[in-house]
Amino acid sequence: MRFDKRFWKNKKVFITGHTGFKGTWLSIILSLLGAKISGYSLKPRKKSLFNQANIKKSLNSSTIADIRNFSLLKKKIYQFKPDVIFHLAAQPLVLQSYKDPKNTYETNIIGTVNLLEAIKKIKSIKSVVIITTDKVYKINKKNIKYSELAELGGNDPYSASKASVELIVNSYIKSFFNDNKKNTVISTARSGNV
Repeated sequence: MRFDKRFWKNKKVFITGHTGFKGTWLSIILSLLGAKISGYSLKPRKKSLFNQANIKKSLNSSTIADIRNFSLLKKKIYQFKPDVIFHLAAQPLVLQSYKDPKNTYETNIIGTVNLLEAIKKIKSIKSVVIITTDKVYKINKKNIKYSELAELGGNDPYSASKASVELIVNSYIKSFFNDNKKNTVISTARSGNV
């Protein structure tokens, strides 16, 4: 995989979920490419990749907070004035979603809405990538492979919350970011678990 170092050099990148497994790897890669990174996430576990890689020292700032805290999230984004946002903050576990569905829905759905609301008037943002999951698709026995055109679904709370995020992002794009004056491009990426 090749990365254009010139593109990322000094780009201001805001990452939600930067203390998680994927967020840490994203922070490491973007740091090596010369990006300026601000992270917003829950406190990492003691034995986390984030702590083991000691990535905090490579970040411009690291806010330990809940994505459901709208006012703090908005404040941190406004202060940093990012060019690019990667939204990875989520309750990412199917089994945990059965144990605590309310937290799963609040974190994944309201957390995403908080991000989208927070960025509506920030002109510096050119691109937003919202990470969902490959579990957003409706499962039926005929499905062997999925494409982005496959029907959304989700029987468990985690999958349903992420399918909802796909619909919400689409709604925000069409309702609030479809203006020719806006320079912000928003997309989702349906990432599989590692």
